[in-house]
Amino acid sequence: MSMSSLFLVDHVSAQRARLLDTVRRVREPAHLVDLGDAGISLVREPSATENVVGTLPPMYPEWLGDRTFCQVHGVRFGYVAGEMANGIATADMVIAMARADMLGFFGAGGLGFEQVERAVGTLTTELAGRGNWGVNLIHSPNEPALEDRVADLLLRRGVPAISASAFMDLTPAVVRCAAAGLTVDSAGRVFRRTRIMAKVSRPEVAEKFMSPAPAEMLRDLVGRGLITAVDAELAARIPVADDITVESDSGGHTDNRPLVSLLPVMLALRDEVVARHGYLHPVRVGAAGGLGTPQGVAAAFALGAAYVVTGSVNQLAVESGLSADAKSMLALADLADVIMAPAADMFEFGVKLQVLRRGTMFASRALRLYEAYLAYPTLEAIPAEVRTKLEQEVLHASLDEIWADTSGFWRRRDPSELVRAEADPKHRMALVFRWYLGKSSKWAIEGEKSRRADYQIWCGPAMGAFNRWTAGSFLAEQANRSVTQIARNLLEGAAVITRAHQARTCGVPVPAAAFAFTPRRLA
Repeated sequence: MSMSSLFLVDHVSAQRARLLDTVRRVREPAHLVDLGDAGISLVREPSATENVVGTLPPMYPEWLGDRTFCQVHGVRFGYVAGEMANGIATADMVIAMARADMLGFFGAGGLGFEQVERAVGTLTTELAGRGNWGVNLIHSPNEPALEDRVADLLLRRGVPAISASAFMDLTPAVVRCAAAGLTVDSAGRVFRRTRIMAKVSRPEVAEKFMSPAPAEMLRDLVGRGLITAVDAELAARIPVADDITVESDSGGHTDNRPLVSLLPVMLALRDEVVARHGYLHPVRVGAAGGLGTPQGVAAAFALGAAYVVTGSVNQLAVESGLSADAKSMLALADLADVIMAPAADMFEFGVKLQVLRRGTMFASRALRLYEAYLAYPTLEAIPAEVRTKLEQEVLHASLDEIWADTSGFWRRRDPSELVRAEADPKHRMALVFRWYLGKSSKWAIEGEKSRRADYQIWCGPAMGAFNRWTAGSFLAEQANRSVTQIARNLLEGAAVITRAHQARTCGVPVPAAAFAFTPRRLA
């Protein structure tokens, strides 16, 4: 190669490096300069002779999303660490997020009332005076009394934010949380004591949360003394939830919908409902599911998400309640290492959730139990050969032993379940089979290695994307995976990718490398 050719190669390489450096310095303005026949370029400091045709303002991670979300929740970033159930999203995780000026929700779903009560006590003590934290209220169709008790606890202890999840319809518990303690200012604007964030995946459910609470339900709550007449009057003027989290293909409960299809539909629905009711406050629509890389987060914001919610990737965080053994299994997951399996909390309805397939037999074993539930009317009707295989190959215990353990559990938690089981042998069968589905999650949380093949670990394709993104980087080390470092890196990367996209739309020949971000320690 000639000296002139080498010089040209070096010059092009240097230009590319400067362009990449300019794109990645997101906190500084960048200037678009017209180079004539050479096209448009991006520079940090244009010379006096360069023709500046535009300027890209600084791009801070704090500026991604809807600023009103940050104002209302008292946070710096439009980012939420979601409520992984069974306490996997621990109190420690919520505390870490709050102290980093972000928002996190405790994973109360699947826990007994006393466990939720202890966590709420810890959070109200540790985060006294802060409003940027919350607790999950999960729809519990099999335990409506528990749903009511948890709602009462959250209101009584002044939990500032509630994430309502898995609801297929509005219930008195969630409407009570949305309506209790409302106030109004001189301009007629209604303010909430308790902020409600509803996680939904279907438009028909989203519309219920975007709309005012049903008048009949409000009247009933007033009649029962659970809200005041003033609460009911004000609740009729505002949506049940000001924040609607659109959940696409995710770990755990999911309808497997792609975000790029689902979010635009929900945004259009929001606009229609807001116009119909003439709200003074906006209804914000956020995105969840599939967000395991900066590219995914940037795409969600580009689609119009007011905020983003991460879930299953936070199971790898040091503050996560998942065992070290289960975390090591998750860290090996790739995009296709997921499968749908019966859900414990909605077993009888045939509802499924997305779990890790690699390294565990949970999904196939849980499916065998569900098939038996559909095939036979009672436990006693199960043929001896089938029963033996279920006991030896799936449950690793006899049905009689499991029923003894199950009945003891429900005697402590909700004796009405035993009354129902005595009257309905089919329900008794469901309780026995749900023993395995409930235990499998706890085995993963506790790291019960003798039941490693039965671990139920919630996981979506985002986990595989996260593992590929972090491979060989600062975040590849488990000790570095704090929930806040995961959040900061996803947001910083999203800002870099957004800046690269801005430059490209202005005609700058942005290198492909500008659309990548390597995790690093961020303050």
